[in-house]
Amino acid sequence: MAPWVAGRRRSDETRRWLPMSFDSAKALKTATGRAKSDVANKLVSMFLHEISRRVSVAGGVQVSSPDYLRAVVNVFGHRCVYCNRDLEQDRAAVEHLDGMNRFRVGLHVPGNVAVSCRRCNNEKRRDDQKQTLTLASTGWESFLAHDGTRCPKGCKTCDYWTLVWQDERQKRHFLAESVKRVVKFRKGFARFIKWSDDARPAIQHRVEALYRTCQDFATSEIDKLTSELNFDFSDLKTNEVRG
Repeated sequence: MAPWVAGRRRSDETRRWLPMSFDSAKALKTATGRAKSDVANKLVSMFLHEISRRVSVAGGVQVSSPDYLRAVVNVFGHRCVYCNRDLEQDRAAVEHLDGMNRFRVGLHVPGNVAVSCRRCNNEKRRDDQKQTLTLASTGWESFLAHDGTRCPKGCKTCDYWTLVWQDERQKRHFLAESVKRVVKFRKGFARFIKWSDDARPAIQHRVEALYRTCQDFATSEIDKLTSELNFDFSDLKTNEVRG
């Protein structure tokens, strides 16, 4: 049983059902302060993608292969891997069950790649960006473990699942069913999952070194190049304040 009714009108129903709020000031402040981190994270992603390419070649299975695509559809259909809602062309995202970042160190390999709705993809980032998980050992398990019973009041991920399923018993049932589907899916690619788990400590050590090196390089190089330009800012000095 899907938590949402299928149909083309679902998009409008979704917007009414999950009210959106946006803090422009907060978004501007966050975006301004993360430029150097974005560069480091991009290099980390490139590094993980290169490892993923070599793993897929060695294992003889590509994420883009027809067999793998069939395996994804056979287990999840054309629904979100997490919430089981119908997917739409403009509201779907390639999803890494173990997040492809410096904390989760997930790879773009068979068994770790599926499709989710954009809302779940965005919501899961809270778990993926935690240095240490408390609810589970992986990002996808942690995301689906926010059933409202183990987190302090005000947990945004628990609140998200409550918006999806208002009934508490129904919510726990659907979250548990999602876990079962993911476990079933990953069993079909056990050798890739095991390789990734075994290699994760060594990869993570190098990922952290790459991230720190990139941060230091970006900071020093940007400061050096900016200083070399020796701009004249005298014409910008003013006491004027514009609201």
